[in-house]
Order: sequence, then structure tokens, then C-alpha cells
Amino acid sequence: MEQVQTNETGTAKDNSVMAPDSVTPIELKIERTFDASPEMVFDAWVERDQVAQWYGPEGMAVPLCEMDSTIGGSYRVCFQEPDGTDHIVVGSFKEIDRPNRLVFTWGWEEDGVVGQVTEVSVEFAANGDKTDLTLTHRGFETEDGMNGHKMGWTSSFESLAKLLAA
Repeated sequence: MEQVQTNETGTAKDNSVMAPDSVTPIELKIERTFDASPEMVFDAWVERDQVAQWYGPEGMAVPLCEMDSTIGGSYRVCFQEPDGTDHIVVGSFKEIDRPNRLVFTWGWEEDGVVGQVTEVSVEFAANGDKTDLTLTHRGFETEDGMNGHKMGWTSSFESLAKLLAA
């Protein structure tokens, strides 16, 4: 696992220059190999019934999973802690290239209001009969926000690996 930040001069990795007064966005990158084909791994990200089985940190239930897995389509997923506390994430699909790449927005909803919106890119590459997955989650305002998502994605990937092995 590796985290990547843009540099301190405001020049992003794509060589675009950000306004001097803007906050340098923080980017999370996680790489993981799954014991399944790219098609199987990709489908686990866009098929509602599969998403409901693995999305969210281990130990959380997914009582709500709404998905329109088309470009411009939206999703809404509720992660529920054992004590009943709900965490709702919403977003829309920006790019769907089965089985190579998936890009979507990500924002936490609280009391019907969506907070800061970030972007998630997931790349799927065949590696023999396995899949090398690279997740890049960009646009965090704080290291704490990035670290919380790092723990969440890492835990979610444990559940995804179990689903794919079943």
C-alpha cells in the first residue's frame, strides 16, 4: 500500500498547476491482488447484490444498497455499525470500462446533506488467472480523512477477497 500526495509547489501529478491559495489535495492509493478474473472483480463493484456483500469495513452491515451502474447513474449505500449507527455514502459513476476501469464520485451524506465529494478510480489488470487492482481515492482535505478511508478500503478488500473466493 502506498499513499501519494501532490507536491508542495501545487503542481499535481498530471502537471496541472493549482491556484496558489488552494489546499493541496491528498490522494490515497491502494494496490491489491485478487484471486479472480478482472471480469469477476469488476462485476463485484457494479452489481448491487455483490456490492451489498462486501462494501464497507468488516463488521458493518449494508442494509441499503441502491445502484444505477451506468455512466451518470448514481449509487447510495448505507454502512451500519453493530450498534445501529448508519453511515451513508453517495455518488455517481463517471467512467465504466468493463473490466478495465471504474471511476465514481464519493461523498458522505448526513441528515440529507452531502459533504465533501472526492473521486475514486479503480483499475483492474489481468495477472494470469488473478486481478491486480489499483484503487486511487483523491481529493481528501486532511490526512485524517485519507487515513480513515485507507482503513475502510483495506478492511472492505478483505471482505471482497472472501466474496470472490466463495
